[in-house]
Formats: sequence, structure tokens, C-alpha cells
Amino acid sequence: MNHIWLQPSSAAPNDLPSTGKMVLAARGGSHCFFELQAGDRLRIIDPEGLQPALLYVQPGAIGAPSFPSRDKGPATGQGPADAANAAMVEATLAARGLRLSDLERHVIFAEGSAPGGSFDATSSAETVCVLVVPGSAMQPSAQDAPTDLRVEIEPAADLKGRAPPPLVPPVLDLRVKAATAAAYTVKAGQYIQIIDVDGRQCADFLAFDAKELAEGREYGLDATTTRTLMGSSAPKPGLHSKYFDARMHPLVEVIQDTVGRHDTFMLACSAKYYEDMGYPGHSNCTDNFNDVLDAYGVQPRKGWPAINFFYNTIPGADDRITLDEPWSRPGDYVLLRALTDLVCATSSCADDIDPANGWEPTDIHVRVYDAAAAFPKGMSHRMTPDAEPRLTRESGFHPRTSALTRKFEDYRGFWVPTCFNTAGPIEEYWACREWATLMDLSALRKFEVIGPDAEALMQLALPRNVRKLAVNQIVYTAMCNPHGGMIDDGTLFRLGQHNFRWVCGDDYSGIWLRKLAEEHGLKVWIKSSTDQLHNVAVQGPKSRAILSSLVVTPLQEPTIDELKWFRFTVGRIDGIPVVVSRTGYTGELGFEVWCHPSRAPKVWDAIMAAGQPHGLLPMGLAALDMLRIEAGLVFAGYDFCDQTDPFEAGIGFTVPKDKPDPFVGSEAIYRRRDNPHRRLVGLDISGNEDIGHGDPVYDGRIQVGVITSATRSPVLGKTIALARLEVTAADEGRQVEIGKLDGHRKRIAATIVSFPHFDPKKTRVRAEEPPVIPAGTTLGEAAAPDRTATAGVPA
Repeated sequence: MNHIWLQPSSAAPNDLPSTGKMVLAARGGSHCFFELQAGDRLRIIDPEGLQPALLYVQPGAIGAPSFPSRDKGPATGQGPADAANAAMVEATLAARGLRLSDLERHVIFAEGSAPGGSFDATSSAETVCVLVVPGSAMQPSAQDAPTDLRVEIEPAADLKGRAPPPLVPPVLDLRVKAATAAAYTVKAGQYIQIIDVDGRQCADFLAFDAKELAEGREYGLDATTTRTLMGSSAPKPGLHSKYFDARMHPLVEVIQDTVGRHDTFMLACSAKYYEDMGYPGHSNCTDNFNDVLDAYGVQPRKGWPAINFFYNTIPGADDRITLDEPWSRPGDYVLLRALTDLVCATSSCADDIDPANGWEPTDIHVRVYDAAAAFPKGMSHRMTPDAEPRLTRESGFHPRTSALTRKFEDYRGFWVPTCFNTAGPIEEYWACREWATLMDLSALRKFEVIGPDAEALMQLALPRNVRKLAVNQIVYTAMCNPHGGMIDDGTLFRLGQHNFRWVCGDDYSGIWLRKLAEEHGLKVWIKSSTDQLHNVAVQGPKSRAILSSLVVTPLQEPTIDELKWFRFTVGRIDGIPVVVSRTGYTGELGFEVWCHPSRAPKVWDAIMAAGQPHGLLPMGLAALDMLRIEAGLVFAGYDFCDQTDPFEAGIGFTVPKDKPDPFVGSEAIYRRRDNPHRRLVGLDISGNEDIGHGDPVYDGRIQVGVITSATRSPVLGKTIALARLEVTAADEGRQVEIGKLDGHRKRIAATIVSFPHFDPKKTRVRAEEPPVIPAGTTLGEAAAPDRTATAGVPA
């Protein structure tokens, strides 16, 4: 369970609540534990509505709840989602000498509860609390996903200086007071948690190889070596997560990080810095480190090249490094794992003369955990600034993908394979173009839109005419803000008269839809089902043959062979309920298979077994990027943002001219459509130089646009790109130049062409028969390749 403290900051009193709070999430279909002290105020919020909950407290501990809630039902009531969950609740209580039957039960949130409903109470005595959020696994064709609740605790006592609870019982619990430092030892395999107690406080960190230090040799963390080997300004959880010494020996690795913004360029503050600024004699981290490390035989320095956790430095294009307040909030932390025995030192930075510590140095807390503890790797992701941080998740397919590769990247809060060990991006690409591939796309966000006003809401929120959408039909569309910029793009599934499923890339879509519903008084619920519905894409010319032999559909539903483009069906794979849609992101004939994450490994196994005779390969993000750029498929954050309208993003077809109803942003979008400023175009690049997102595009001396996406196209044998250009410079056939270095010292010639570059008429993705390879391209042999070897892949 992750949690954060929200409390006022002397540096910026308007960007956090005026009263300190502890915030945590109770996950749908699960439970959470927390404690209240006498006088603490409790609020439990149902952001999405329709989610019942059971709150267990010690008898009489909660006085004056916001509505009558106490009942005499059985101890478990609706209970946790399954017996294992119930057993976990009982085991945790037993460790405290309690049983669930000893506690008083409050039933909160009645059936049909509106989004944003809350339960409020004040604790009259100290109590352990168990919040159970019941719910069963959602079937892919259903929409009854259990959803998360938000718990806010406003303590009677001030939270300032209060560290969050430990992740597990620690072997060392160390407070580093403001403007001081502390040294400590850590054994190989142990975990080091460095916590910003009150937020906006830097913590400089040093670590030395303990064995070498005992023999008089200092080998400590080296930021320059680390940046060089990891290829980033600061390591993050995942494949490139280690900090090294000057010998290139790894000393620690980052396991969890709830901030993601740290400094590896600057020295820890020193006496000279303060003297130069007019503050002689000021306390500083370097002198504090020298003092606490003296007992370990570490030689003093004038300035320590530390790893400066939470320090917010900004290397700019002007060749200057500036600083601002840290991004860290109260309770944020970095969790490291020691890779050898270490002598460590941590400081609470003493800087109070600039924004480095929010102008007010505060405490840092250090905990060391036993090597036997097991912590998942992950970065923190927040849907909104005040939301509880959620670490990078593993999809239901991860047990299978992780057995095939270690090359994962954090994609929108999920660990997604970059490529696989036995093939690699190029072979995976060709498999998709020639045969078939299987890819985990569970990171897509899913929202169930249900209720009598569901159609009215989606008609308002989207440019497409949703009233024309039939049951079992899907439409691709933009979602725009009132200024015409794109919030997201996605696909809308119609499951029934009042039932839709919005599949997109951004969690904020759900918040936006709920906001629209509330503003317009619509009776509709938007429930997140991302954690209940994971999906793989089966793409390529052989995808239909693979799934048609595998998916069994009811008589009233279309079979895989009958399924048309942008339609879906329900069925079973080896008895497992699935939804199968004829959709994809590759420009090839393809399908997506949707199932509950608990059944995902079996679905993966069944598809891989069925695909073996057809040359099926698993595929990662690297190959997908090549495929989608060739197919002219846009990507959020690259080809569009919230300042880009659908026409500028190259998806103007999602805005019909004949929609009878106004929609969000319609006035601005129609105005921008009639008076366009920029257009997305294709570029054919001369030569083989690397081209990347953000490269400027010039017409002579004048910059006329920017590259949004680029790749080396294996099938076309050349480098291609998507670029957004001024309409006056976007004529097909026009010659432009891509600026490298400073934009002027090196230029690469390019020609404006139509896009998609590959299969512009989309004959392959629409194919009712196996697609024919275009003349002039080489796409392999007539029979499926032998996947026991990697030879014979076209180059």
C-alpha cells in the first residue's frame, strides 16, 4: 500500500491543502489497513460511484458518521473478493491480537451511489481500521468492475515531521535532522529507503564499497561513470537502474522512486558556495559528510560529488544549470538495493538561501530493510497532483513476457517489453508484416461508461456521431478540450443501448468524462476497468487463421472469420471468457484479445500454441513504433498534444461535417478546420542519418515545422518521418531540410509526401483474405519460418 502526506508548505501555501492529510487508495476488489487516533477526521470518497464498501473499526471508535451506517451483519459481509483476500485480512489482524469478528462494521455507499460520494466520521478513540472494497473479477463482456476508493485522514495532531509507516519492519530506523548528516552501514542485498518527510527537501547520498574502505581504498558512487553507463541523467527503476563507482562496479540499484527528479551533476553544498553567496560559516552538506565519515576513515573533501536525491536541477539549452523547488511531496522516497556491503551517508541539505529545499530545510528519514524483503520495481505515477502515487504495474501477461525478455520499459505506468531476447525489433517487425505477432497492450486505459445518459455523454465528449454507432461496433476518435486541443485519442466500443467502453491512453480521460457528466447533469457512471481488463494484440497476415481455430463464439455472435473491421465479438479461448476486437496499431490485419488479468497467462499460452505453425512471434514496443509510423498512426506526446487539434494531428477524419449535435471543442475545431495553420505530412528522408522527434524542419533559413515521429522503414528501405508543418510550406513534393546540431550547421534533405507511407489505401488492415505483398517489396518465404532458428530474416 502506498500513501502520501499532504500538508501545507511555507514555500508555496496555495498548491497543497491548507490542512495536513494522509491520503491512501483502497483498491477495488481488495482491502486496506490504516489506524486512527482520537480526534482524527476520516473521509472515504467513492470517485467513480457505484462502489460499495465495508469499514471495520473497534467498537465505538467512530462517532457521528455522515450517515447511519452501522449494521449487525456477518463479520465479512460481502467481504473481500476471494478467500485469499479474506485470509490476508484475518492474518494481519491476528498479528495485532484482533479478529474481524471483534470489530464493528459500517456499510458505506448505497447501491446507485453517485460519483464523488463521501463517508465522513471523527474517531473518538484509537482504532485499527479495515476498509474492504468488495468486487469480483469482471468478465470481459461485463461492466461491473470494482473501483478504487480514496481515503483521507486529517489528524488531530500536526503531521509535520511525521514519517510514513515503514514498508516492512526495518533493521535500521534513522532520523536525519534538518541541516545534518548521518553515516550507517548496509549489507549486500539490503534495501535503503530515503524519505522526504515533509516534502521539498534534498537528501544528498554517498556510498562506499565497505570492504575496499576497510583496506584504505575509497571507491564511492561516481555520477559521471553512472551517467555514461546508464545513458541517462539519473538511473530509474528498470533495466538501467544502477549507480556505479569509478571502477565501473555497481554499488546500488534503484528499486522504487516516487519522485523521478534528482541531480547527478552538482556537488553537495559546501562552505565555498555559501561564502560566495555572502553567508560565511553557513552549515553545509560537505562539512557534515566530512564529520560523520571521519570514523570510517574517509578522507575529507572541499566538495562532495554526491547523488543529490530530490534536488531539482535543470540543464538548459543555454548551457546553464538552474534549480527550482524539489518535486518531492511529504512521504515521497527512493528505495535502493545494496549490491555489495556499503558504508553510506545521507544528509538533509542545509540550503535555506534559495529554492533548493523550498526555502526551509526539514528532516530526512532513512530506513534499511532486510535482504529477505521483496519489493517490486517501479516508478511513481499520479493521475492528478494530489493523487496517491501508484508504482509501475505488471500486466496479467507479465509472467509470460518476463520469461522471454529482461528488456522492459515503463510505459504509462506498466512494464511493457521493448523487444524479446530470441529475435529483436527487426525480426519482430518482419514477423508482423509477413506472419503474425503477439503483443501485450494492457497499458491501455479502459473506462466503462454506463447509465441512461451514457450515449448523451459520449455524443458530447467526442467529435464522432456516437448515435450512429451500432452494438458490437467500434469507432476510433479524438477526445478534445474546449479549445479544440486533443486530450487523448482512443476507441469507443458500444456494448449495449446504454453501455460503452472507452479505450484510450490516459487516465485523465475518466476524470474528464466525470466532470462533463456532472456539469451537464447526466445520469451516467464512468468506472475504470484498466485493472480488470488486460489485452494482447494478435497482428499480421496470419492473425485470422490463428484465432479462428482458437476462439469459440456463441451462435448469436460473429465468428472470427465473420468479424469485420472495427467490430468485436465475445467468446472463449480454452473455456476462458474473452472479447475479441478487429482492431490494432500496426497497419496489418489484426485483432485484440481482452480478458481478466488472472486468466491472462493461459490466454497467452493458448495463442502462442495456436500460432506456432503460423510463425507467431512475441513483439515489443520497438517493432511496434516502426510499424505504426509506416502506417501513419499517431502517438500521444509525439504526434499530438493538448494544443494540437485533430486536423493538425492528421486525424481530421474523426470530425464528421454532418454531426447534428455540438460537442466539446466543436466551435474551436470548426474554426481551426476552416482556417488551418499547420498540417501533418509525411517525409521521405535522403540518406541514412538518424532523425528524431523534435528535430526542426526548415525551408531555407526559416523553420516551418517539426518532426513528430521518425523511423528507418525496413519494408521501404529508407528513413521516413511524420512532421507538422506550416500549411504554406506543406505542399506534397516540396523539398525541405531537417536541421541537426544547432539546426543550421547540418541539414538533411527531405521530400514532403502523402502518408501513410505504407499501404495508404489500408488494403491490408481491411483484408478479408490474406493480404498480397505490394510489388517491389521482399517479405520472405511462402511458408511459415522455423522459429527454432533466426536465420532467413529479410534484411
